[in-house]
Amino acid sequence: MNKIHIVTDSTADLSKEQIEKYGITVVPLTVAFGNESYLIGVDLTAEEFYQKLVSSRELPKTSQPSPEQFRRVYEELGQNGDIILSIHISGKLSGTLSSAETAATMVPMKVIPIDTLNASQGVGLTVLTAAEAVSREKTLEEILTLINKSIASTFSVFSVDTLEFLQKNGRIGKAASLLGSILQIKPILYADPEGMVAPYDKVRGKSKVIPSLVKSALKNVSQERPVNLSVVHTGSEEGAKILLDELKKHYNITVLHMGMVGPAIGAHIGPGAVGLMIQPSFDSLIQM
Repeated sequence: MNKIHIVTDSTADLSKEQIEKYGITVVPLTVAFGNESYLIGVDLTAEEFYQKLVSSRELPKTSQPSPEQFRRVYEELGQNGDIILSIHISGKLSGTLSSAETAATMVPMKVIPIDTLNASQGVGLTVLTAAEAVSREKTLEEILTLINKSIASTFSVFSVDTLEFLQKNGRIGKAASLLGSILQIKPILYADPEGMVAPYDKVRGKSKVIPSLVKSALKNVSQERPVNLSVVHTGSEEGAKILLDELKKHYNITVLHMGMVGPAIGAHIGPGAVGLMIQPSFDSLIQM
């Protein structure tokens, strides 16, 4: 059988344990503060990034890997006859997928670029689905079917603590940012079916954020089957723990991850955000 490799990018926010368990290859994006550039997850950890984000006068800028970076990874990873599943952040949110698609035409092995239509561990959950399928020696057709099921059934939703970074990155107008701050409006955002970040809800005051996130999960993912769950944050570990405790009251959780959103996404949403990514468990996906 041809060997199947899993490649993703650093926006998937996979933990070291998740990467090592399945032998996943992660191609890093770059984040820059002024003239200082860092490879995400290589030169700069999430914790270090948020320290810089708070203290730096420079707004961080992110950039996707080049096709050449992907080409080198593909050629180092696989031999002619191998198959590489290159699974990435939504093409609507980053040029990373486009770089992977270009690189796929430059190498002799078969590379299948895949758009998860998601970000952060919304990407990560689909990567892990693919990796688990490979570890169970599923056929390529079966793996691709499970990947498609994973993409279609993953629900990602999060809140931001401040509208400042969305405004600075051009996602909302300055007036909306100012009004939201005055009224203590906390927007609830989600990855929509087209792969865009879109408004889901808005609440007034921090106390209503967690209930809104939990309600959105219950509306979109059934409690009748076990789930895989990722709870993420940008420095709001206490909020993430409260969110997790609430979700545990409703779901039978098969695979659980809690961690920080990496710099590639954190640069756009700022500190204090909290969110969740949830999907049916691997065995549930098989039965769907």
